Amino acid sequence: MNPVRVLLTGAAGHLGRQVLAALRADPSVHSVTALDWRAPSGQDDAKLRWLRMDVRDPAVSRHCAGMDIVVHLAWAVFARAYGGRLTREQMREINVQGTMNLVRAARDGGVRRMIFAGSVAAYGAWPDNPVPLDEDWPCRPMPGFSYAQDKHAVEKSLDECAARAGMPQLVRLRLHAIIGPHAQRIVNAIALSPVGLRLPDRDAMVQCVHEDDAVAAILAAMRFDGSAIFNIAAPGPITWASIPRRLSLPVPIGLLDRAHRLAAHMTGAFGDPGWLPGLRHPIIVDTARAQATLGWRARWDVAGAIARLRDARNMAHSTAR
Repeated sequence: MNPVRVLLTGAAGHLGRQVLAALRADPSVHSVTALDWRAPSGQDDAKLRWLRMDVRDPAVSRHCAGMDIVVHLAWAVFARAYGGRLTREQMREINVQGTMNLVRAARDGGVRRMIFAGSVAAYGAWPDNPVPLDEDWPCRPMPGFSYAQDKHAVEKSLDECAARAGMPQLVRLRLHAIIGPHAQRIVNAIALSPVGLRLPDRDAMVQCVHEDDAVAAILAAMRFDGSAIFNIAAPGPITWASIPRRLSLPVPIGLLDRAHRLAAHMTGAFGDPGWLPGLRHPIIVDTARAQATLGWRARWDVAGAIARLRDARNMAHSTAR
């Protein structure tokens, strides 16, 4: 691959910071324009340029011109952002309208390839989902789970764009829950908390992906020539009951969901309302397409990813003492 110019959105986010570091270290990347509304100042260098910008800004088109690849990670996950509290309509505007603004800017700027960080949450956690499910399974996000609904809405719009002439290649990575030292705090907490839920089905399987493997998938997608959808997840799903816990609580998920929705009016610390019911029927995906087509293979299985996260946490605690 010839040296490429990359525009990375969401560069100051949890995954974005790790992708940015990988891009800066990659000799095949000529330059990186890092776009984020939280962009730090005074950190530009010969290879990196920071832009403090919202993906909804029409000026994004000016910065897409001359880019080879756009990697789109920017997303309003929590209502508390932009120095305040976002309404549901504002989050949808950032996520859906902002993404489509970026797609149009990439088209007008002659970008060759656009990589969108989607989510397996778009499939929805339903009892009739096959185990595992592949990329051809329909997306049916859970009612009330706005994160998944916005991911699905973008995918539907990308389906329409893919048929139009002049569009960049569209590579969609449906990422599973990302864990790792730099991942979202709430996702890591679910994996490591000493207190866990005792699900009605103790044999229910869970899956995730380590942040290092998510970054590797994005780099692999940059080298892919074409448009496609890929599931990205760690192999070896494990049972929820097998995750080491000191205490397992038999609290009904429905009760927790109602409490979560009430708490969401006061705090966004527990994530977007709507994800808890999905624990009744976890999403397990097949990654054979990514392995065969992208040449991507997860380094860590589910148990290994959780163990690696636990080791990183223990090391951080030891260093802090």
